[in-house]
This record gives sequence, C-alpha cells and structure tokens, in this order.
Amino acid sequence: MSGATQQPNIVFILADDLGWADLSVYGQTHYQTPHLDAVAAEGVRFTQAYANSAVCSATRFGLITGRYQYRLRGGLEEPLVRTAHLHGLPPDHPTLPSLLRDAGYETALIGKWHLGNLPNYGPLKSGYNRFFGNYGGAIDYFTHKPGVGAAVPRDLYEGEVPVDRVGYYTQLLADEATSWIGLQSADKPFFLSLHFTAPHWPWVGPEDEHISRDLTDIFHYDGGNLHTYAKMVRSLDAAVGQVVQALKDQGLDDNTIVIFTSDNGGERFSKTWPFTGQKTELLEGGIRVPTLLRWPARLKPQVSDQVAITMDWLPTLLAAAGTAPHPDYPSDGENILPVLEGLAPVHQRRLFWRYKAQRQRAAREGRFKYLRINHNEFLFDVEDDTLERANLKGKHPEVFTRLRQAWEDWNAQFLPITDEVLTHGVTPDIQADRYAPERATRGM
Repeated sequence: MSGATQQPNIVFILADDLGWADLSVYGQTHYQTPHLDAVAAEGVRFTQAYANSAVCSATRFGLITGRYQYRLRGGLEEPLVRTAHLHGLPPDHPTLPSLLRDAGYETALIGKWHLGNLPNYGPLKSGYNRFFGNYGGAIDYFTHKPGVGAAVPRDLYEGEVPVDRVGYYTQLLADEATSWIGLQSADKPFFLSLHFTAPHWPWVGPEDEHISRDLTDIFHYDGGNLHTYAKMVRSLDAAVGQVVQALKDQGLDDNTIVIFTSDNGGERFSKTWPFTGQKTELLEGGIRVPTLLRWPARLKPQVSDQVAITMDWLPTLLAAAGTAPHPDYPSDGENILPVLEGLAPVHQRRLFWRYKAQRQRAAREGRFKYLRINHNEFLFDVEDDTLERANLKGKHPEVFTRLRQAWEDWNAQFLPITDEVLTHGVTPDIQADRYAPERATRGM
C-alpha cells in the first residue's frame, strides 16, 4: 500500500433513509448488495457510525458544515419543507465543498440538496461548481416531481435551471456522476457529492413506472413492500458499482476516497436488526447508519469500532486534503483519520441528539446511552443491549444523572426548538406497530 503523495479525489455517496441492515454486508439476507459489499471488503466498515439526526435535511446541515445542525435555523426543521424558501444554508457559511474548492478542488453535487430553495439558497451558492439534481426532499423516480399531477413542476435542475430528463432517478444520477468523473482533469483533484434519493419513498423500483403513473400522492402509505424495497436498494447498489468502476477504468480508484453512508436510519421496509427504532426516532435504528470508506492508497481493509458521526466527515476529509475547518466555524466533529490509519487508538466519544417529535433526547458516552421519549427516561448499554430493552437508570444512577445533565448543558448552547419548527414523526394512524396504549399496564 503506497502513501498518497497528492491530494486525494473524494466521492461522498449519501443514501436516503437506508437502514442499518439493508446491505448484505451489514446483515441483509433477503437480497444481495455485491458492489457495496466489495467497497466494504476493500476498505473500512464502521460498526458504530451515527447520523447527526433521525431525519434527512437536519443531517445534511451537519454534513456540509461539520457542526451540530442546531446552530442554524434551517437545521432545526425536521425536515426542511414548508419554510425552505425562508430557511436554509446561508451562502456565506463555510462548507465542506467551499473549503475543498478553496484548497484547489473541483466540486460537484449530483443528486439531492435539501438545504433551502432558490433564490436564496442552493449548491452553487455554497461551494459547488456544478449541480445536477433536486432541490427538495423527495421526488418521484420517473416523473421527477415532488408531487402528483400536471400542475406540479419538476424538481430537477442543471445548476439553477429546470431540466427535463427521462429515466429512473437512481440511474440518472449514476450516469451523471460517471460522466462528470470522466470529464475531470488529471492535474486537479475533485470532490463529488453523490446524494441519491434511494431508497426514500415513493416505493417504486426501476421497472415500476406504472406505479408512478397511478400514484395519487408520492407520500403513499398504501404502497410498498419488501420486494419493491429490495429492488430499490439493489438499484442503488448497482449505481454505486457503476461509479466505482468508472474510477477504476480511469486509474483513479487508488487515491480516491469513496465514502458511503445514509442520512438517517431506515423507514417502513428497512431492516434495522439488531436495533429497534427507525427514521424520526432516537433509538439506535433511527440514527445508527451503515458506513463504508475506501481509500486504497492510505487505508488498509478493516472493521472499525470507532464511534463516529456525520459531522466528523468535514474535519476528516479536510485533513486528508491537507487543509482544515475555517477558524471562525470550528467543527463539532473530529478528524477520525488517525484512528483509521492506526496512529491513534479507538476512543470513547460523547455525542448528543434531540428531536422535536415525542420530545426525544439522547446522549451517548462510551457504552452508555441516555434516552428520553416524551417523559420516559432510560439508560442503556448499547454495546451489550443493542435492542435497548434493559433500562439501567436504577442500576447506574450516577451515569444516568451525569448524562442527563450533560445533555442539558449541551442543549443550552443551541437555538431552541420553538412551536413553529416542523417535525415529522411516526404515529399510530399511519404505522400499526407504533401504537400508543390508552392506559399503560405492567401486567394482567
């Protein structure tokens, strides 16, 4: 394994709502994901990687700024939808792409933005030289619209200009990424953010255009099943394989960092075993995400137990590129590259989350996790008890009290969650297994 003597290329691949065990390398047995399994075999597979939030846009604020999203008004939204024209990523805020661009990189976002709408916000205003994709949170895979009907405009753009394309969106993004990589100059490093919408709803596979034609609402609670979901994830896997192969075909893969992760935990049809919980929940299934990193020039294949979180990628990738975060906007994450290179030991972290729906709070320190859902409080050992069943707050009261107070101290630094902040949660009327009994009982 040779040492990288020049700035590495970076391809950051972000899935949307992919669950912990939705890849075969993480435990999926109903279908296979051979291309992502190969990335894992050739690189780093993380066992304790987290998303900054249990919902999409909030995590994306954490990714692009390298900071807790609660420092920005747009980052409070869960997700950013109805106020995307008012709140978003301020164009003057340093970002991962703008800092890499200033360090000599060519930058592009292909796929989902979801950090504020035109005319006030957008990828080209925040460090990307090129953008192809959707500004909002979700679009139909075939119509490329955020809703249903002839009056709904497409959310598909080349830069800031609407465009019309034909095809399944996952494949369109793979083709755009492959083409863009082929246009890059050998004497200038590049940073490509490839942010898929898969496997986010609507539940439509690459051969299911007829389903798109019959939808009355792309947020369709009457749609989807495990078979369709498997087709969506397999198409995502094939798209990643296409992009990795493009790097290999051009002799770029050795000194290109490829990262694959998800913006939050899985939704209805995801497999999150051995965790419980899902998107919009601070149980492990809502925030623990599959994460892979491949960089043959510097990192040997390994399984890493290092606790990591989305906002770590900004300081880590900047360090790999030979630069650092803006001094006026220090990262809340940390550079984990020394751990992956074997130059520093795996170490404990103290991480925090909050989520407006169900008044959720969480803090992780070492093996322990403090969790509050509404007025119910818990302390779990998430290393031994991955299902978060055994409440240890009475057995370890000092740990419970310390983490609860640590969360309060942390929370006091950030913008408050107010009444006008949007939140999305899973409720009993839309998902039967999230029922709330009328009266809690401990026995018959």
